Amino acid sequence: MTGRIRVGIGGWTYEPWRRTFYPDKWPQARELDYAASKLTAIEVNGTYYGSQKPKTFAAWAKAVPDGFVFSLKASRYCTNRKILAEGGASIEKFLSQGIVELGDKLGPILWQFMPTKKFDAEDFGGFLALLPAKQDGLALRHVVDVRHESFVDPAFVALCRKAGVSIVHTDSPDHPAIGDASGPISYARLMNAQEDEPLGYALDAVDRWVGVARDWAKGATPDAFALAAPDDVPTATPRDVFMFYINGAKVRAPHAAMATIERLGG
Repeated sequence: MTGRIRVGIGGWTYEPWRRTFYPDKWPQARELDYAASKLTAIEVNGTYYGSQKPKTFAAWAKAVPDGFVFSLKASRYCTNRKILAEGGASIEKFLSQGIVELGDKLGPILWQFMPTKKFDAEDFGGFLALLPAKQDGLALRHVVDVRHESFVDPAFVALCRKAGVSIVHTDSPDHPAIGDASGPISYARLMNAQEDEPLGYALDAVDRWVGVARDWAKGATPDAFALAAPDDVPTATPRDVFMFYINGAKVRAPHAAMATIERLGG
């Protein structure tokens, strides 16, 4: 048995994509429709900066095919705070804005932290305890994107495993890369694209990520990233995989994602 692998990009509204990804004269109002026809997931960054209306989430769900999902970046007011464990009201506000209108097209909720935020086991554990398993009856999956080296700590991995929360695997020269499996999914953000590569990543690198995604889907722990808890590798359990080409040479991201999907077998 293996989990399902979804591959995508960050957002769908980016002016350079109108010359490199979307067909000529494609209406901007239908860019999501087109992107969803070529990809299998999109990470939404706009939800980090502001709330959306329930009808907006419903419209997104209607615009994409069955099996497509949106990963939503949680509000910055939940994570950009001195004491994380005091963010309960902000978390509730974010989750109750209407995200359930996405239904089965709701993917993971991404909780991203500032690069200056250091690991504090008590406070971070208190934050994880605030993340609910469901919202209005809809199951939620949570992933945490930490950006300070202090999180490369077995205690952090243990907290995430206890809470059933997944750790983001980040390919970036600027942020720590933590390869430990924790929650029920594997979530990768590939941020090391280069402008001079047609796909952002060289073709052999794309093929490598295809192999990594397949390993994650089988429940394996590949050597793509160093482990924070190398002495505590979990038993292999199939996991759904979400892989997003984010930032770096952003203009190349859709092509990298499409090439990855093609090599995975469509």
